[in-house]
Amino acid sequence: MFEEVNFTRRRFLGTAAMTMAAAQFGAQLSTIASAKTWFGDRGELSALAKATAWLNSQPLTAAELQGKVVLIDFWTYSCINWRRQLPYVRAWAEKYKDQGLVVIGVHAPEFSFEKHVDNVRQAAKEMRIDYPIALDNDHAIWRDFNSEYWPALYFVDARGRIRHHQFGEGEYGQSELMIQQLLTEAGIGNVSHELVSVHPQGAEVGADWSDLKSAENYVGYGRTENFESSGGTRPDKSHDYALPAQLKPNQWALSGEWTMQRESIVLNKPNGHIVCRFHGRDLHLVMGPAAPGTSVRFRVLIDGQPLGAAHGVDVDEQGNGTVTEPRMYQLIRQPGTFIIDRQFEIEFLDSGVEAFSFTFG
Repeated sequence: MFEEVNFTRRRFLGTAAMTMAAAQFGAQLSTIASAKTWFGDRGELSALAKATAWLNSQPLTAAELQGKVVLIDFWTYSCINWRRQLPYVRAWAEKYKDQGLVVIGVHAPEFSFEKHVDNVRQAAKEMRIDYPIALDNDHAIWRDFNSEYWPALYFVDARGRIRHHQFGEGEYGQSELMIQQLLTEAGIGNVSHELVSVHPQGAEVGADWSDLKSAENYVGYGRTENFESSGGTRPDKSHDYALPAQLKPNQWALSGEWTMQRESIVLNKPNGHIVCRFHGRDLHLVMGPAAPGTSVRFRVLIDGQPLGAAHGVDVDEQGNGTVTEPRMYQLIRQPGTFIIDRQFEIEFLDSGVEAFSFTFG
């Protein structure tokens, strides 16, 4: 799939990146006259007609959205960056829905399993997403917007002009101020000037950027980095991998009989391991059963010990968990503020797991 679209989760790490995002905000406000109009036949909003399906709504058209303030949110449900933005988008949709704001989540899948409508429907239910969702399995809407990011927000005024965009996490206050401004310009009276207050839980909690020194890494041979098992990758072949004597920060390795595919790895026999040395409060692994309807038991260790208080929402204190569906699993959330290099190890007690990527927070 990544041969077709240049998928890049661009992150806004550090002050320089956040300053750039703020500068983009000001630039958009100063170039309203040159903003695109959506409602013509060639406008971006017309691309919604290319959705492969809709959830939570009948198909929405450009004509139906005239006179509305529209927030387009490009997402893919396994993306940690989008998950951490979701509490704000969800709160804006609820707060301003009766004042003329229409939030549309355009689901542009990254991994193959995210193309299945039942998976997206289940994810939307679990994440309490009630606003309309346009499924963009062919990435036609993504291309028409020239999108490059998960998440990406596009703010459209009632006249159909893109007035602002926000790529990546952050800038939530400025984004909501833009929503309020566009609603006021649309003639909506008594628009609240207070900002939403959110209380994220689990994977939706914001990253600990000050201590995050590990970046997302894919485990399929098409995009993986820092793979250290002896002999390197063996594309599309079952191979008995072995762990090296030690790993440096942000390196990872396998042990056991795995098949490394372009976008994922699949365990062929029980008791396979994935090991990664990382630096961050949180560690997540995108994975699922290779065969739908099956499950795979696993156990996670940190520095060779049970997780204890460092367990994520998808494991217990002993590190035990079960893979039951394809999604992002939060495996480690370290308490406190003392974050150092750690070694993560996951052993799968059953065969048949398929893993896609690590993410951190």
